[in-house]
Amino acid sequence: MLAIVAAQAGTPTHAQDAGPGSNGGVKGIEEVIVTAQKRAEKSQRVPQSIQVLDSKKLSQLQVNEFQDYLKFIPSLTANTAGPNMTEIYFRGVSSSNDTNHSGPLPTVGSYFDEFPTTTIGGTLDVHIYDIARIEALPGPQGTLYGASSEAGTLRTISNPPNPSKFEAGYDLQGNVVDHGGEGGVAEGFVNIPINDHVAIRIVGFDEHDAGYIDNVPGTRTFPTTEALYGPQAATVNNRALVKNNFNPYDSFGGRAAMRIELPDDWTITPNVIVQDQRTNGIFAYVPSEGDLNVQRFQPDTSHDRWIQSGATVTGKFGIFDFTYAGGFFVRDLVTQSDYTDYSIAYDTVYGSAANWRNAQGNVLQRPLQEIRGKDHFTKENNEFRLTSPADAKLRLIFGGFQEIQQHQIIQRYQIDGFGPQISIPGWPNTIWLTDQLRTDRDEALFGELSYDVLQNLTVTGGVRPYWYDNSLKGFFGFSQGYDQETGFGSGEGADKQNCIANQAYNAAPCVDLNKTTSGNGETHKINITYKIDADKLVYFTYSTGYRPGGINRNSNFGAYQADSLTNYEVGLKSSWFGQRFIFNTALFDEDWSQFQFSFLGPNSLTIIENAPSANIKGLEFESQLRATNDLNFYGGAQLVDAELNANFCGTNPVTNTLETNCSRSAAQAPSGTQLPYTPAFKANLTARYTFPVLDWDGFVQGSFEYQTRTQVALRLSDKLALGSEPSYPNFDFSTGISRNKLSLSLFAKNAFDERGQQNRYVTCTVGVCNTVYVLPIQPLTVGIKLSQRF
Repeated sequence: MLAIVAAQAGTPTHAQDAGPGSNGGVKGIEEVIVTAQKRAEKSQRVPQSIQVLDSKKLSQLQVNEFQDYLKFIPSLTANTAGPNMTEIYFRGVSSSNDTNHSGPLPTVGSYFDEFPTTTIGGTLDVHIYDIARIEALPGPQGTLYGASSEAGTLRTISNPPNPSKFEAGYDLQGNVVDHGGEGGVAEGFVNIPINDHVAIRIVGFDEHDAGYIDNVPGTRTFPTTEALYGPQAATVNNRALVKNNFNPYDSFGGRAAMRIELPDDWTITPNVIVQDQRTNGIFAYVPSEGDLNVQRFQPDTSHDRWIQSGATVTGKFGIFDFTYAGGFFVRDLVTQSDYTDYSIAYDTVYGSAANWRNAQGNVLQRPLQEIRGKDHFTKENNEFRLTSPADAKLRLIFGGFQEIQQHQIIQRYQIDGFGPQISIPGWPNTIWLTDQLRTDRDEALFGELSYDVLQNLTVTGGVRPYWYDNSLKGFFGFSQGYDQETGFGSGEGADKQNCIANQAYNAAPCVDLNKTTSGNGETHKINITYKIDADKLVYFTYSTGYRPGGINRNSNFGAYQADSLTNYEVGLKSSWFGQRFIFNTALFDEDWSQFQFSFLGPNSLTIIENAPSANIKGLEFESQLRATNDLNFYGGAQLVDAELNANFCGTNPVTNTLETNCSRSAAQAPSGTQLPYTPAFKANLTARYTFPVLDWDGFVQGSFEYQTRTQVALRLSDKLALGSEPSYPNFDFSTGISRNKLSLSLFAKNAFDERGQQNRYVTCTVGVCNTVYVLPIQPLTVGIKLSQRF
């Protein structure tokens, strides 16, 4: 690929900055090379909306993880419950919380280099170090990206091994979080040429993020057992778990890649990336308990380990460039979660504690509940493509893609002392068990043809036929002894889950779920690009995307179907004044048809149905200005109106199917309702000034981010119970000095300690669980960073 070849040949992929105090003329802004269209091209020549944070910006903005760069990409928003538990959205294409293990696939595809890393339940929080750039591609891509890129694609591109020279570096950081503790990061990389044609690049890091949520003393009383045994016997406290700053986050890992250059322009690049991430506590607080305070009664822990390995092969077949990328991904996630809110709420509303009994049949006095989870993910993917010469009048990209991902799910809902006569057989103290295997298969072909009708007019068309086959197998539910309605024994019930004869799975007591759904279709792309001159172009794009259908576990709900997104976009890319000023903008109109909507049904079981359609209109822009060689500005913004364009009627209580026709007053979400997790306006601006300090180069930098109020639910009743996320500003500042590849900087993130909100949620069905948790942006964090390159 051109970007790799240029870097290895020692040719810069962008113009070099002038040093502080330069006496020459003002130089142009750097030309960033991207591979958004699976060709190496200058970003300003790509006729689509693309927001890029290159290696220099990532370093200047003190980016280490996803939350650090989220605020600098206007079209990107998120719903998060903490590290590695984040669902991301482009341009407001969001219906609600889709992170359940048996819920819909994400609408945004995530890639590391050539390999898809999208997983059900959240976006991987890849540590950002020695990264060439992050490319954000909003809108359905139509042809070149597939099933999990319905609303856009987020790509992280690493620095490749370089056989031409030795490189190495390290970065050390220490920080203090206001209202919290101390943290730090140690990072390093080395690039070692083995000979003129072989090199290896190794990266390692170790990060500790301080906690800032306090678990404060509290009590809870079970109403049912209070009536039987008295308040003292029925009351629990969290005395043993009271702790300040109880939510630290630790992450370590690294990656390695080798580049082997073979004769006749063939290369092989094997690589591997590994991360181990651990959290304690939760990252949300309950406002009624005080600022950054929460009351938790059982341990909350997470241990997330994953490895991505693969290889990329490039070469030539005649005039065509050939690329093959194959990867294998494994992730193991072990969690423990306090579920006291659920126990108290269901006892208060339904008197459920009367059914929670010990081995002698007596009602438990203090039936605290927790969730123990073990998730094992695997993903195997292969892609090949042929690309014709970029300078030809007629250009072609053709390829194929295959992926299979599996998720082995074990979730035990446990109550200490729960009687064996009502526990899941073989699973002591377990009131509810999910023991399932989810398998998602995707296959596609893709082709894109571009033709220069005139020297400055290009027409591109593309198509991507796809096939998917998704299944769920295993067990979920209560035991027969506890509840025949959702157990696996004999009997009748509206939500009956019967054992399937002669089938077994894992350590489940039986198989009561074995469903498959499949489908196929096409996505399309048409683009017309007109080059006004060498520095300006306008374009029109029509593109479509899709998300595969899937399985409902509840027997009263059938499979949900694929949904689709259709995008109409016009845009301008322009450079002015000798490339000292860049201004890009795009106007888009998107129709989201029969979108998948998840909600909690009986026993807080996730149900997914195809809801009515939504329309998203918006305007996004980005600009960069080099006022002088020492003063630079860059930033961007998005205005978006994402709303239902039909009434969402909800589920018929008798048939348990989705209603398709209702009056506005009867709708659970009427036409015009704003889609969740979508601020109407989001913007950021960064200014950086460099200056000489004796024999050193100095700088000061300030960044500003702002977003308007955001809803966190679609249905009106949920919105009323959960509330909304208020608008908030956020300021980051930094200053420092550098000389001879050595630099020292001071920084402050969230400098005015704003309580910007990233999520609001309850732990079970809204209206049953009423304790609202608020997940804030990280409080004021002040740090110092030392960096050196060799």
